Amino acid sequence: MTIRQDMLRAASRAAHLLNDSTELVINFVSKQICQDGGFKGRTGQSDLYYTVFGIEALLALGAKLPAERILNYLQRFKDGDSLDLVHLACLARCWASVTQSQSQGPCADTRTGIACRLENYRSSDGGYSNSPGAKYGTAYGCFLALGAYQDLNIEMTNRGALAQPLGGAGLAGCIKSLRTKDRAYSNEPGSQIGSTPATAATLVVQHYLGLPIDDYAAHWLLSQFDIRGGFLASPALREVGVPDLLSTAVALHGLALIGISIDHIKEKCLDFLDSLWCSDGGFCGNWADRTLDCEYTYYGLLALGHLSE
Repeated sequence: MTIRQDMLRAASRAAHLLNDSTELVINFVSKQICQDGGFKGRTGQSDLYYTVFGIEALLALGAKLPAERILNYLQRFKDGDSLDLVHLACLARCWASVTQSQSQGPCADTRTGIACRLENYRSSDGGYSNSPGAKYGTAYGCFLALGAYQDLNIEMTNRGALAQPLGGAGLAGCIKSLRTKDRAYSNEPGSQIGSTPATAATLVVQHYLGLPIDDYAAHWLLSQFDIRGGFLASPALREVGVPDLLSTAVALHGLALIGISIDHIKEKCLDFLDSLWCSDGGFCGNWADRTLDCEYTYYGLLALGHLSE
């Protein structure tokens, strides 16, 4: 299984809890498709980042994709020569998702081109960062790059003509340097306090590279659950912040992937998700931001999927 496949499999279980509301979600997400085949971002225009979440949400719920329109949109980006690391990873994932049941995928030159461009974001410590030429990689960057290589079906340890072959040691060394004083992980070396998304991303990378799982960090991640329901992005928000859907979804996914039980928090998490649900068929990101979009709707499905077990 790849990162994308495991997340999609988890999100598909959301239908067990959505029941009759499944069609509401499908209708909401389908309405976010623009004429050019991309999915709307916050500006109302097609956005490659939001297109990932739109595609994955529809696939998770078994809806039919307008594949030809989406493929026409993806072809505009060619091998991603104008894209940063985040959007290169989005491009690779979109291709993998749309063409999983299609005979027509990106040609070998396009796949190799995307992989070569990913290497522009290799950091000096062997990880990946969204800033070209960075000294240090980030947990998020390592997660994105690993997922992108999986989606391109190119081994990170055997990339032929691609420069600087990288084994697990490169990513492992990078994320080790991101350990925080409270024994979690962040996206900046030397940080005192961990980040929920960064720690979840690190555990996912460790899992897929076959590295020893950091048990202390896993329990730290579980401790970011807030009594009001949902997960906080950081322990620094314990007194002043609110839980959010992104942190909740990635924390639940990371914990489930490595086998940490969440049975004792399921009911409060479900109540939290219910508070972010809109009868229009989408989810918002937190109590202060009531804007609906494909990204948070997908994260709602991912979280529900893990809470359905």
